[in-house]
Amino acid sequence: MLNGILSVLLHVSITSFLLVYLPLSLLVRLLWWVFIRPFKKEDLRGNVVVITGASSGIGEKLAYEYAKRGANLVLVARREQALKNVAAIALDIGAPDVLVVPADISDPEEAKRVIETTISHFGQVNHLVCNAGIWSNCLFEEITNITAFTKVMDVNFWGAVYPAYYALPYLKASRGNIIVTSSVAGQVPTARMSFYNASKAAVTSFYDSVRAEFGKDIKITILTPGYVESELTKGKALQKGGEVSVNEEARDVQVGPVPVGQAEKLAEIAVDSACRGEKYVTWPSFYRPFGIVACLAPEVVNYISRVMYVNNNSKWILEAIGGKKYLYPASIRAPNIKLEEVKEHSMS
Repeated sequence: MLNGILSVLLHVSITSFLLVYLPLSLLVRLLWWVFIRPFKKEDLRGNVVVITGASSGIGEKLAYEYAKRGANLVLVARREQALKNVAAIALDIGAPDVLVVPADISDPEEAKRVIETTISHFGQVNHLVCNAGIWSNCLFEEITNITAFTKVMDVNFWGAVYPAYYALPYLKASRGNIIVTSSVAGQVPTARMSFYNASKAAVTSFYDSVRAEFGKDIKITILTPGYVESELTKGKALQKGGEVSVNEEARDVQVGPVPVGQAEKLAEIAVDSACRGEKYVTWPSFYRPFGIVACLAPEVVNYISRVMYVNNNSKWILEAIGGKKYLYPASIRAPNIKLEEVKEHSMS
């Protein structure tokens, strides 16, 4: 009886609250966006920014964006030579100092070493960008090596937690910012990406949870991008047999006729948003309504997911309209990654 009474009372009271709160919230957000946001901006000159997954894709472009704004950089990934190439460009376009730290960020001792090396060299951390990631895109029932898929959670979730854990006292001291790359896939789960979706949902939930713990001491900006050019959208993914390799056909099934955004644009928007202390960044912006659909009409998401990705209609549509020519950036139409290199450095 008590459960029934509480159910009625809470449904009525919360609905009434939302009817009042949502219009006021939208008004406040509009006023903030128009009158405050344009003038709220952090000066990054001389700040220290640690970026994981910095050897390519979104992490690489974030490094360049921070470099243009005069920040010192700590670049982290497994591929040392690729990091050195990114470092050279970053120095050339404005970074005062760049430290290259090859590391597997899914290993807690490696993550600890990254932060210790940063403090030893720079003495502070202002922004921590947790960007390292690995993709998986195959049907659950097709997997032949299930234990290999622990890599997805190790890299995507724990790889975003370990460096933050060891950087906490330094971020508190600088009243810094954690920028973490999650995905719209964590909010709108679709077929063929079950493990990836779960790992990104975990990242978003974790950082939403600790946001309340940190209060004003540490700001958190969660990036929830859709498809943006990177090694992932080039087809690099954990395959059903447990190996990491480039599979363009599987990529075309998954991405299909959905436009792929340019990483430079996401990097610019992400750094701007982090400097303003914004909590979430979803880009390309046409992905923003998808979360509402998934919340209010999950059966629609499930139906579209099955039709497009289980039945492979997404690839058929892409080929029928010749979509690769204008929906995919030039950088992902013909991947220049050697398969041997991908296998050797599977979680950079």
